[in-house]
Amino acid sequence: MVVRTIHVIASLTLSYRLSSQVILDVQQFSPEEITVKTVGNDVIVEAKHEERQDEHGFVSRHFVRRYVLPPSHDVINITSSLSSDGVLTITAPKKEETSSGTARVIEITKTGVPASKPIKVETTTEEK
Repeated sequence: MVVRTIHVIASLTLSYRLSSQVILDVQQFSPEEITVKTVGNDVIVEAKHEERQDEHGFVSRHFVRRYVLPPSHDVINITSSLSSDGVLTITAPKKEETSSGTARVIEITKTGVPASKPIKVETTTEEK
């Protein structure tokens, strides 16, 4: 029996573009196992599933990514969507007005279609 556990913790600062976007490959997780939330100027993505059997044995996965939004971006109007092939896209538009530093959970919209164009996605790595 092989048991694999995956833990990824990362922190990145989004660039100062008109609209910052993060694209993550989360196909190993069901939509219910993924959360996207903000805390202050941080966007935190977490996905976790308990131990389950796959073709190599048993595996559990958990990752947390934290993205620091630049002050020029709007924490209040962040959106996220999940394509049918497991690509999570989070978009943070530039600010139009001052936003508060309160925490909130961001709803994930299921698109029902695969990601349509080739994109560079961040993937989690497995620890054995």
